[in-house]
Amino acid sequence: MNANGWIQLALYVGVLLLITKPLGLYLLRVLDARGKTFLDPIMRPIERLTYKLLCVDPEKEHDWKRYTAAMLIFGFVTMLFTYAILRLQDILPLNPQKMAALSEHLSFNTAASFTTNTNWQSYVGESTMSYFSQMVGLASHNFLSAAVGISIAAALVRGIARHTSKTIGNFWVDLTRVTYYLLLPICVIYAVVLVSQGMIQNFKPYDTVSLTEPFTTQVPKVDDKGNPAVDAQGKPVMEDKKIDSQTIVQGPMASQIAIKMLGTNGGGYTNANAAHPYENPTPLSNFLQILSIFAIPSALTYYLGRMVKNQGHGWAVWSAMFVVFLTGVLVSWHYEAAGNPIMHQLGVDPASGNMEGKEVRFGIFNSALFATITTDASCGAVNSMHDSFTPLGGLVPLLNMELGEIIFGGVGAGLYGMLIFVVLAVFIAGLMVGRTPEFLGKKIEPYDIKMAALVILVLGFSILGFSAWACLSKWGAPDPVTQQLTDGTNNNGPHGFTEILYAYSSCTGNNGSAFGGIGANTPWYNATLGLATLFGRFAMIVPILALAGSLARKKRVASSAGTFPVSGPLFTTLLVGTVLLVGALTFFPALSLGPIIEHFMMHSGKLF
Repeated sequence: MNANGWIQLALYVGVLLLITKPLGLYLLRVLDARGKTFLDPIMRPIERLTYKLLCVDPEKEHDWKRYTAAMLIFGFVTMLFTYAILRLQDILPLNPQKMAALSEHLSFNTAASFTTNTNWQSYVGESTMSYFSQMVGLASHNFLSAAVGISIAAALVRGIARHTSKTIGNFWVDLTRVTYYLLLPICVIYAVVLVSQGMIQNFKPYDTVSLTEPFTTQVPKVDDKGNPAVDAQGKPVMEDKKIDSQTIVQGPMASQIAIKMLGTNGGGYTNANAAHPYENPTPLSNFLQILSIFAIPSALTYYLGRMVKNQGHGWAVWSAMFVVFLTGVLVSWHYEAAGNPIMHQLGVDPASGNMEGKEVRFGIFNSALFATITTDASCGAVNSMHDSFTPLGGLVPLLNMELGEIIFGGVGAGLYGMLIFVVLAVFIAGLMVGRTPEFLGKKIEPYDIKMAALVILVLGFSILGFSAWACLSKWGAPDPVTQQLTDGTNNNGPHGFTEILYAYSSCTGNNGSAFGGIGANTPWYNATLGLATLFGRFAMIVPILALAGSLARKKRVASSAGTFPVSGPLFTTLLVGTVLLVGALTFFPALSLGPIIEHFMMHSGKLF
């Protein structure tokens, strides 16, 4: 932990604070159907045409049930659209590499993943997806799923801000305005900046270049049917293979990476994601990418304060998010900088830290910072291999997702997830003083607590339920030699368990990052991980919108001496405590069986 890292952290936080208010004020205009922006001369005619084509009356608002129905219908239709593109990829245009169509289970997993803003990838992007699939099937979802998340957050905030109201906004208006006035314009500029840093944007076929230093490696020998050849002892037969060329990926990358980061999607154009020199060419591109992940989520807290006419509450929510974020960064950075004690005993310099799985050009601090930010938000982009982190360094991104990615979180998702904990915190405060809890002049009643509790239960049920099922099953690909089914993990013991736990935490939390050791491109893994993404998105959004409808209908009551203030350090402390007690303790037993026990075993001299 050196001075260079501290300076970079201070710079990052400073720039994030600088953009929070102006972007929050712009969100006020975008999320107001009658709000005026500087883009009106260009976007207003397109907006009106969109409403006409969709047969939408922009003046007619929805109650929470109609808002939910519109959101679910939209998600279902766009998921089917993407599924069809992936299944028909081989006959669709813009496929210069002649990529084959995806299997049924991989198409389902990918369509569900991108519909829910998860972007979990059971495939290698550069060798699986055509340009058409990348742009029309996946990048379009990056815009739309991000817009849905922001729309849901706006609906919940309206429910809090309004009183004696039956409506919480119009889903189609929110979706349209967020896409046209916020995401598209920023991403056009952002993509151009990324191209200036060396990111590619073209429709060229892949290039094949000759290596200046060819080399020979050993690979498993296969028979005429493609099966691995084995000797008399059942061991794989190896053969020499000369490597004298390399394939250089091409395609429309910058346009996808811009919305991948700004929309907290995270799905990489290439398998190496933000560690690839095309997806993340320079230190500036790395800084802009992690800044764009938090930009809109941070601004939404300012939007919250302005909407409820209590800016102190918005900053209190921001402060709670920041405290947990900073703690995660420092913990991950500390343990990655400390390195592996077993490697130190073998003569590795302790000052070098744990560089396994990290890009030398980014180093330990930028890897730990990127890992923490991307899992605080439902982004999932990575510039290092989380599977190679030390046990407690890797625990941070895992726990971030299990908290529901409320620490700034995904665009919209972080705010509405944190507001669930705000309601629980206010409820706990009311219990402690023996009076009916109030939140910004509204009484929190049993129905509201049931909806908030349901959100927390869905998260735990999906992560722990699917993880337990996977641990007891053999869902991985068959062993290439014995042909026996496997659990799909690359490591045994607690690290192998963490690979499974991380996968379902990532998908349920709509993150998409992975402990890369797990081989998840199999029918059962693809199906259950796809279901986890759907549960983590829609089974949580429905009770959140029900809560929004309930709060909107309530009357305001006057504040009294016994009203608990929802701004200031005391409330921030209570909110952080609620997040840790209610969120973290749910998963502590599972974490104890994974990264925590692995940490102690590493210090006793055992690795997995």
